Amino acid sequence: MPTSGVMGPAADQADSPALRDRLGDVIDDRGALLRLYRDLAVLRRIDEQCLALARQGTLALWAPIAGQEAVLVGAARASDSHDHLFISYRESLMAYLRGVPPEQVLPMWRGSALGGWDPAEFGITNPAIIVGAHGLHATGYAMAAALDGSEDGAIAFFGDGATSQGDLNEALNFAAVATAPVVFFCTNNQYAISVPVAQQTAVQPAQRAQGFGIPSLRVDGNDVLAVLAATRIATAHVHAGGGPYFVEAVTYRLGPHTTNDDPTRYRSAAEMEAWRARDPVERMRGFLADRGMLAGSDDDAVRAAADEAAQRFRRTSAELPEPDEAGIFAHVYAAPHPLIDEERRAYADYLASIGQAAAAGPVGSSTGQEAPR
Repeated sequence: MPTSGVMGPAADQADSPALRDRLGDVIDDRGALLRLYRDLAVLRRIDEQCLALARQGTLALWAPIAGQEAVLVGAARASDSHDHLFISYRESLMAYLRGVPPEQVLPMWRGSALGGWDPAEFGITNPAIIVGAHGLHATGYAMAAALDGSEDGAIAFFGDGATSQGDLNEALNFAAVATAPVVFFCTNNQYAISVPVAQQTAVQPAQRAQGFGIPSLRVDGNDVLAVLAATRIATAHVHAGGGPYFVEAVTYRLGPHTTNDDPTRYRSAAEMEAWRARDPVERMRGFLADRGMLAGSDDDAVRAAADEAAQRFRRTSAELPEPDEAGIFAHVYAAPHPLIDEERRAYADYLASIGQAAAAGPVGSSTGQEAPR
């Protein structure tokens, strides 16, 4: 299956009139193109800031998005209020594009909370950590919306590694059989942590979808216009009652899997440099410049917006509360549970053994109140 694109140039990219047909309101609109460039640059700068905060110990962990910004921006800007987004950990900043403030994006990465925002308010879930599991959540949401006669649909975002998970394959099958209005969006960044995609699947992820009877499209994930158009094609299909749709965006993770990873152990410098030449932020900038749509003042404005956003994230990180050790056991069950109580006591004993004391943690109708022994 060819990798379709709009912006070019890329040796393996096939120009797609079908994608261009979905961009009539964008392709020649300088303001719209500049807003996409601004989004890309802002996400890049926020990502750099959060990576630094994790290296400094202010955040407990971070999953970098460098190289994948076009996927987040294109898909987020193509979706609307009728598309409920089900994201994994690397799409956290997609929530920022949907209006979630840094004060609600960062607590999970600090370890101060298990989530951050109300999914119903912003139309986007908190990040799923279990790889591929949220494909079932998205499918169930879409099936329920259809039964309710709602106009809503769902988009599930996941990496190429998730296509090896049983949960996601079950979701694809359920969605196909139920003709559910759900888009499956695979961000193929070439690696499932350290495992190359070629060692996971003998065919492209987009081709695998067709085995479930789901139409699919493969696009250049470093081309924000291609991602925007592909998402529009997919959402139009599901909202028209056509059932599920699968998009594969071919991209590359320029940084580590998370801040606990060292990608130099499994990737060559030559490979990374080859993909760096297809940087989505620089490609969008070049696209604008080549068409005479970028002035020096535009670059200055974009840089200022990116720096301001990054500083807001940095200020927010300094104001986050310290993680509550005992709080991790709260809200696991709706009522007290002896197993959770036993685990909490064991963890408190461990902390005491290394000279730390666990905070009391919330007390209530969950596990903050011990069950009888």
